[in-house]
Amino acid sequence: MAQDMADVTFVMQKRADGLVRITLDRPEKHNAFTADTILGLTRAFQSLGSDPDVRAILLTGNGPSFCAGADAGWMRAQATASDADNRADAMRLSDMLATINDCPKTVICVAHGNVFGGGVGLVACADLVVVVPGTEFRLSEVRLGLTPATISPFVVAKIGQSQARRFFLTAEGFGAEAAVAMGLAHVISDEPQTRVEAWFAQLQTGAPGALADAKSLIEQVSNRPISISLRSETADRIAERRASAEGREGLSAFLDKRKPEWAPK
Repeated sequence: MAQDMADVTFVMQKRADGLVRITLDRPEKHNAFTADTILGLTRAFQSLGSDPDVRAILLTGNGPSFCAGADAGWMRAQATASDADNRADAMRLSDMLATINDCPKTVICVAHGNVFGGGVGLVACADLVVVVPGTEFRLSEVRLGLTPATISPFVVAKIGQSQARRFFLTAEGFGAEAAVAMGLAHVISDEPQTRVEAWFAQLQTGAPGALADAKSLIEQVSNRPISISLRSETADRIAERRASAEGREGLSAFLDKRKPEWAPK
């Protein structure tokens, strides 16, 4: 079933097996996002994140590019807005990125063409990223007298300080191989949908609650020392999962040599 979301510059399609495809749909503008895009994506990911029928979300772009960042006209308008409006607008962008980054559903992204500025931020918020050969990434904000401030928490978490020091400052472009090498993307493929389907098949074998819990677990343990506090927190988490309905069903299915209830039959 296709749902036309043209008023917020993307299209959303939900498959019967639980894969939802969100396609950025301003091809003539290389899918540069506007205030409408930001609001629409925030609402979409909030809704999909709480939908029990959704197993994963695929984020793609229509036309020659995945996303060339923020729309220039929108950015120009914000430059003349009041300080309060300017800050509120930036926070809405941050909220969108956080909603995607923290979505309890697995987010898969296909990057192609130009992926600039905020487009890199979108890629950084995805859990699984396949990039098409010939894709060019660029964090070009300093060339416009700006900085990648709003996307920086998500981008730096993905690529690390060393790569950020290089690409935030030089604004030089980099390709698919470099994106994989620095951890921004995972796989290069000229048949990205094949890779998406393979990942989705793997995800369907995982319990939905466990997948969401594993995703939040990564956030909990990242960049923290291995202390008694952290070890206690993670012990609590596995104890809760063992006692959960999914945990009991998974163990029973394994012992009974059958597929668990969440796996495709």
